[in-house]
Amino acid sequence: MGRPATGGKQRSAGAGALRHIVIRRERRNLPGIPTRQDRVMPIRNRLAELLPEITAWRHDFHAHPELLFDVQRTAGKVAALLRDFGVDEVVEGIGRTGVVGVIRGRSAASGRVIGLRADMDALPITEQSGVAYASKSPGKMHACGHDGHTAMLLGAAKYLAETRNFDGTAVVIFQPAEEGGGGGREMVQDGLITRFGIQEVYGMHNMPGIPLGHFAIRPGAMMAAADQFDITVTGKGGHAAKPHDCIDTTVVAAHIIVALQTIASRGVDPLKQVVVTVCTVATDSTAYNVIPQVVVMKGTVRTMDPAVQDYVERRVTEIVTGTAAALGAVAEVEYRRGYPVTMNAPENTAYAAEVAKAVSGTVDIDTPPLMGAEDFSFMLNERPGAYIFLGNGDTAMVHHPAYIFDDSAIPFGSSWYVGMVEARMPAV
Repeated sequence: MGRPATGGKQRSAGAGALRHIVIRRERRNLPGIPTRQDRVMPIRNRLAELLPEITAWRHDFHAHPELLFDVQRTAGKVAALLRDFGVDEVVEGIGRTGVVGVIRGRSAASGRVIGLRADMDALPITEQSGVAYASKSPGKMHACGHDGHTAMLLGAAKYLAETRNFDGTAVVIFQPAEEGGGGGREMVQDGLITRFGIQEVYGMHNMPGIPLGHFAIRPGAMMAAADQFDITVTGKGGHAAKPHDCIDTTVVAAHIIVALQTIASRGVDPLKQVVVTVCTVATDSTAYNVIPQVVVMKGTVRTMDPAVQDYVERRVTEIVTGTAAALGAVAEVEYRRGYPVTMNAPENTAYAAEVAKAVSGTVDIDTPPLMGAEDFSFMLNERPGAYIFLGNGDTAMVHHPAYIFDDSAIPFGSSWYVGMVEARMPAV
């Protein structure tokens, strides 16, 4: 993910101070965001009281990171905690290792069902945060804050199970394999939406660079579609001193890399966002005096518009095969569609922003879109909803070995989750 533009500096708040935070909300309306003073929902005192317990859950998850779908320990603890909370129904194994909890309100007359999602998996990164509860698993780290997301949604689930101050059903979704495994797609294909009758779905991600406890969102495209490609160039290898007897695949690869950049610079409207990046180049030789027979390149494409995505896929193949042919080589392209665009429904974005403003006193409703990708998009493709950023303050960026989730953000995130349920399904 890239760092969004922000204003202001990090707002810090120690765990002990959070119980006494006073939010001064602006009384004027946000453009395009309805204001309902009878639904003001600041940080809940109960969630502030639960902060030490929620923090302990996060530290435990952080110390025991798990990758992709192999999140049995994390998922097992999540399921056990949900049962301890008295959640009405706990289902494991959705999307292989996902966990779903069902919490019914005091009344279900509205028939409404709201889904809340958090991701559980970590990254294959060696931790350098220096915290006392650092990863006990070498080469694995919660470097994206999914431990915080899981803990915040657990805190919200405990609160909702205690109070049940809503008319309808809340479905808490704990997803595996966001980091490249497509766990969101797997849960949807396993019947998540239809089985639990979810009508709207909301998700959250912490974001360094946004002041602690502040929120940021936008309607429409929030994060990019992410595709991948593998390019194999085959020429004629030989002695480096006799290039005229060879078809030099490294030269062909260099021309392909440069030519691919014309997709963004000359093929796509400058007002459209697109990234085409060749990330790795490998040959079948490591010698100083051998022209390799084969070069393999791997890369990614990021787009915000389905039409642009279609165009880029076509042009990658045309440019690669045409450039190679012009230089006497042969090239093959394997192009794979990945996560779709994360698309916030405008009406649901307004709901999410209203609750965020009530919780923190401020919300950026036009944050720049990011070219990172998020498989919550698969859930948003099935039902209207929204994805929001929660400020993590001035910390290392996500996916960095020194990144750390700020526990002081927990009451803000948990309160937002709770607020979405109570605002969308108000008690009668």
